[in-house]
Amino acid sequence: MTTFEIEPGRLFIGGRWREAADGARTEVVDPSRGTVLTTAADAGAADVDAAVRAARDAFDDGAWSGLSGRERGRILHRVAELIRENADRIAELESRDVGKPITLTHAVDVTNAANDYEHFAALAHCLDGAVRDTPMNALAYVRRRPIGVVAAITPYNFPLILAGSKIAPALAAGNTVVHKPAEETPLSALYMAELFKKAGVPDGVVNVVTGGPAAGEALLRHSGVDKVAFTGSTTVGRKVSAIAGEALKPVTMELGGNAAHVVFEDADLEKAVGAVIKGFVFNTGQFCMGGPRLLVARQVHSTLLGILADAVPGIPVGDPREAGTVVGPMAGERHLRKVEEYVELARKEGGTIVCGGERLDLDGGYYYRPTVIADLPNDSRVIQEEIFGPVLTVQPFDSEDEAVELANSTPYGLASGVQTGNLARAHRVAERLDAGIVWINDWAMLDPAVPFGGVKDSGFGREYGPEALDAYTTTKSVVVSLD
Repeated sequence: MTTFEIEPGRLFIGGRWREAADGARTEVVDPSRGTVLTTAADAGAADVDAAVRAARDAFDDGAWSGLSGRERGRILHRVAELIRENADRIAELESRDVGKPITLTHAVDVTNAANDYEHFAALAHCLDGAVRDTPMNALAYVRRRPIGVVAAITPYNFPLILAGSKIAPALAAGNTVVHKPAEETPLSALYMAELFKKAGVPDGVVNVVTGGPAAGEALLRHSGVDKVAFTGSTTVGRKVSAIAGEALKPVTMELGGNAAHVVFEDADLEKAVGAVIKGFVFNTGQFCMGGPRLLVARQVHSTLLGILADAVPGIPVGDPREAGTVVGPMAGERHLRKVEEYVELARKEGGTIVCGGERLDLDGGYYYRPTVIADLPNDSRVIQEEIFGPVLTVQPFDSEDEAVELANSTPYGLASGVQTGNLARAHRVAERLDAGIVWINDWAMLDPAVPFGGVKDSGFGREYGPEALDAYTTTKSVVVSLD
């Protein structure tokens, strides 16, 4: 296992490192040990103001926005190359910071982050406008332009990937960025600041301010911010939308999820079980597009529940730096307590704990055994609310209509999944599910070319794909009379 020291984090503003104006710092905890890993600067209003001003100056001077899409794309390609060249360092930072298995951070986080910048580097070339003839004897041309200064606010569960899903399209479109990562997990954001500079991104184009809710609110309320991109809980998302709405700032909201995974009687159960397990233990269940609600056709309900009862206890849980680990710790003590509270509520409501249902005492870390729960009513809070941990509830259904009704019965609509051998049914059910993305016969198939995002309480706007660029550009139409 590679070992190295992690330097205390500072703010990255205008291409330079600096301490918070008042010298405040906050602890960054290693969730696999429960010990302090390092400290990071705790930005105040003055620091946020400096970051926004740096981003505004960089936008206004045209050093980035004035480049051609091809030139911006070349630099973003270099960012992707640097991510790959520094994969080992980034993967270990992400593993230590979040607690996710090192194999996962290598295969998923680092790879997808590099792919993000590579994908949007290519799309930077495609920001052409259009020329349109009109029936009013006029010729119109439409230009797509960057919005300005983007506030990117990201959560603790996928710091590297979710930062890239915002920063990459924002930069491709010619915007400048102030990034506020989650207070608990700032390390990859700070490391990426160095890579942006090394890749040739001009000073002030990407700024990183670390800190808690106060820093986030100062950023949201700053008059110099033109657009907000947020990923986080629905509860916080409502507050973010309200604050941004006061100044009519456009927002992109990727919020909570509570996805249903529907298994029909004609599914390949061996493949389905693999997808189901991946869906609820991936990143220790701290995945807004995870599949914590399993809906199973009654004909195969008992069989599938028995397979899960045998398989889930054998999932390797442990030190995220060990190559064989599949499930690491929760990202923090408060997240672990939340999972415990939901499982205890399931017991009180008469749910059957098929397996798991308890902490795992290991090295002082925040571990919870993967848990499967049956026999809960659909109106249980354990089913209706987002647990955000390695917990799976299992419910039977008797018809396709009932499966769809159960799947759509929560306030969320971010992702969903269908397991079936019937192609017509797969497309029919996918069309009826309230979700921004639906996976057929697998789970978490994500690629920068494919947009994702929520409906209902899971938010609005899309990330990934060419659709993402719509959130970071405005259009200007010029109409020329031909008379």
